[in-house]
Amino acid sequence: MDRVLAPCELKQRIWRTLKLGVDPGFPDKGTPQGGVISPLLANIALDGIENCRGSIRRKGQPRLIANPGIRYADDMVFICQPESNPEAILSRIKSYLGKIGCQVSKSKTRIVAATDGFDFLGWNFRVLKNKKCKITPSEDNYKAFRSKIKNIINSSSYGANVKATKLAPVVRGWRKYHQWCDMRGSRFSLWFTRLRAWKVFNKERKQNRHSVTKLVDKAFPSVGYSMAKHVMVQRDRSIYDGDLVYWSKRNSRHYDGPTTKALARQNRLCGFCKMHLMDGESVHLHYVDGNHSNWLRSNLIAVHQSCHQYHHISKKDSQRP
Repeated sequence: MDRVLAPCELKQRIWRTLKLGVDPGFPDKGTPQGGVISPLLANIALDGIENCRGSIRRKGQPRLIANPGIRYADDMVFICQPESNPEAILSRIKSYLGKIGCQVSKSKTRIVAATDGFDFLGWNFRVLKNKKCKITPSEDNYKAFRSKIKNIINSSSYGANVKATKLAPVVRGWRKYHQWCDMRGSRFSLWFTRLRAWKVFNKERKQNRHSVTKLVDKAFPSVGYSMAKHVMVQRDRSIYDGDLVYWSKRNSRHYDGPTTKALARQNRLCGFCKMHLMDGESVHLHYVDGNHSNWLRSNLIAVHQSCHQYHHISKKDSQRP
């Protein structure tokens, strides 16, 4: 807890949660899967385990080079060089976990060759024969996503307009998550899924081929991708370290299109209050002249959600007699 960088009130809540202990009625349940507290406690308990990789001495280098592992909550990957010893690294990991009362899951831990590929956080990593790394959505991730959108497309409870509205955020979210993968090819571009949606939408009597094409374009919004261009958070950074400039820059990457361009023009400051747009805060796009069909650069500014709401509420109050 001494290493946790957070406001006193938040640290106090975490400490109280830890002191509550385990419910005797559910001794084997642990924290709920997918719950907020689970990754939080994992980050606190496993802080520093990524350094179990140790250091190696490469040819031509006068000193040891530290190559830490990659960790997200309790999921970890250690990329080993030919001169590294995977068994020794695994032994150090077991020793580290033993000090905090944990142990390695044998069913989920394995040593694989990079050329065989491995899945991590919904991505598949594989080193090709030309020694380049190819990153694509994992098979399980793709199947789960495809099943989800097929259920929406084939549902008889909604019309084409509702289906398009429901599909858009699901498809955009999936493509946004995998924007650093290689999304080429008909499989990941969802060409056949778009065709299936077009045929289903076209069966409705009120629709024609022109309106169906517009609905399909709405249901499958495009998101640009660029393989292996993701920039990780610096190891010594925290959202509570007070560096508003750094975190506002990272926050702007969560958006695309006109919102990103507006944030860049404004130097990532709110168009109304002129404060930095922090990570986790919702950003709205405001139309200066009130015309939502006017997409000129001069008519678009990025603002806080709260500032946007306050602006329109105060505008309504000023118009009252």
